[in-house]
Amino acid sequence: MRFAFIEIPIAMLFVFTISCDRDADPGSNRNTAERVVVANGTFRNPLNRAPDPYMTYYDGNYYLATTQFDVLRLWKAPTLGELLTGESRVVWRDSDPSRNRDMWAPSMYLIDGHWYIYYTADDGIDDHHRLYVVESAGTDPFGPYHFKGKLEAPGSENTWAIDAALLVQNGRTYLAWSGKQDATYNLLFIAPMSNPWTVSGPRTFIASAGGCPEVREAPSFVQHGGRTFLVYSACDTGKPDYQLWMKSIPATADPTNAAQWQQHSSAVFSRNDATGTWGPGSNAFFKSPDGSEDWFVYHAKNTTVFTYDGRTTRAQKLTWNADGTPRFGAPLAAGATADLPSGDPGGGPYWINDTGTSSGAGSIQFSSGWTAYPNCGVQCFWGDDHGSDRAGATATFTFDGTGIDLLSVRDTGNGIAAFSFDGAPETTSDYYASIRQGEQVVYISPRVAFGHHTLRVRVTGNKNTASTGTAISIDRAEVHTR
Repeated sequence: MRFAFIEIPIAMLFVFTISCDRDADPGSNRNTAERVVVANGTFRNPLNRAPDPYMTYYDGNYYLATTQFDVLRLWKAPTLGELLTGESRVVWRDSDPSRNRDMWAPSMYLIDGHWYIYYTADDGIDDHHRLYVVESAGTDPFGPYHFKGKLEAPGSENTWAIDAALLVQNGRTYLAWSGKQDATYNLLFIAPMSNPWTVSGPRTFIASAGGCPEVREAPSFVQHGGRTFLVYSACDTGKPDYQLWMKSIPATADPTNAAQWQQHSSAVFSRNDATGTWGPGSNAFFKSPDGSEDWFVYHAKNTTVFTYDGRTTRAQKLTWNADGTPRFGAPLAAGATADLPSGDPGGGPYWINDTGTSSGAGSIQFSSGWTAYPNCGVQCFWGDDHGSDRAGATATFTFDGTGIDLLSVRDTGNGIAAFSFDGAPETTSDYYASIRQGEQVVYISPRVAFGHHTLRVRVTGNKNTASTGTAISIDRAEVHTR
C-alpha cells in the first residue's frame, strides 16, 4: 500500500489569528464554485471509537461492528472514511438478563440468504461469558434480527467462551473461539458446525505461542495460496504489547487436527512506538470493494499505560510475502493519510489542522489566549496542536461541507469546551481523561446540507472534579462532504 504522507512545515506562531492558505497543500483539489473539495482517494484512522472490530463490504457499503457492551450496533458507509460518523443502527437488544450485558466482539457472516452475528455476552459476571448468535430475516445487514441460539461444543457445555469466528474449509464450517480449559482462560479452540447456529462436534484445543503467557484470543482467518492462516491476539488487551500472532494449515487439511497447525515464530503485528500506536490487535479481515485486495481492521490505542480505555478501530491493507504468508506491515499513526481500498468510490472527509493548513476548503481562526505547541509528537495530528486555559478564548473553523468532527488530546488537566455550530446554542464536551491520549473524538456536529458552515469552540474555564485544570486543545478536524 502507498501511504500518502504529506509533509507540512511547522513554524512557531506569534500571532493570535491563523487563516488557512488553501495553496498550502498543493496535492489537494481546491473548491472554487464546485461541490468537490478534496481528492477522493484517501482516508484517515480511526474509523470508530470502540474496540474489537469486524468489517465486511456488501452491496455498495462497508458494514462495521464493534463492542458496544449492551447492544449489537452496526455502522454503514459507502466509503471507508465516512464510517466514523456513518449511519448506524442497533440491530439487536436482548431482554434476557442472563445474556444482555458485556456484549463483546461481534462478527457477521452472510450464509444462505441470512446474516448471522456471533457475539459474546453475560449477565454482568465475566465468568458467565458465553457465545450467542442472532439471525437476520433476509439479506439486509441492518436486519431485523431474531435470537437464534447459544453456541456450545458437545462435551464442554456451560464453559466460559468469547470471540467467535467462522472458518469455511473443505466445504465444512467451523467455529473458533477463545475459551477455558480446567482453570486456564483465553485458550484457542475450534469445532465443527452442522448449521450456522449448531456446534456439532467436540472442541479441539489449539496450542499457540505468544508474546505474553496470559492470553490467546480473538481468532480470525484469512486464506491465500492454498493455506489457511489463523491470526490471533496475545497478551492482555490492556497492555501496550497486545499483538497479533499466527498459525497456519493447508487449505485441504482438517482444522480440528491440532497437529496440522504450524506455529509461526514471532508476532506479525505489534506496537509501533514511532507512530504512537500501542496494543494493536483483535483483528478481522475484509476484502476491498472490487475484491482485489485483502484488508484488516483492528483496535489500538495511543498510550503505553495499561488501560482498556481509548481503544479505537483502525484499518490497513494486507499484502503478501513471496512465500505466501501475509505481510501486515507496521501500525500507522492515528490520522496518517492512507490510500483507500481498491474500488472504494471515495468522497470522504478532508482535514483541517490547527496550524491552518487544510486538504480542502477549510480554515481556522484563533482569538487571543491560545498557545501553539509544535512539539506535541505522536499524540497529535502532524505533531502539533494549540491549547488554552483562558476562559472565553475561541477557535473558529470555517469550511465547505456537510458536517465536521473534532479529534484532540484528552488529558488529566483538561476542562470543558463549548461548541456552537452555525451560531446555534452551545453544546459542551469534557476533554478530561485519566490518562493522556491523543486523536480522541471530542465533538461530532450535526449533518446538514452541503454549504459554507462554521464551528466555534470556546474555552469555558470549567472542569469536572477529577481534572487538575481547565485547558482545551485544538488538533484535527475532519470535514464531511457527503
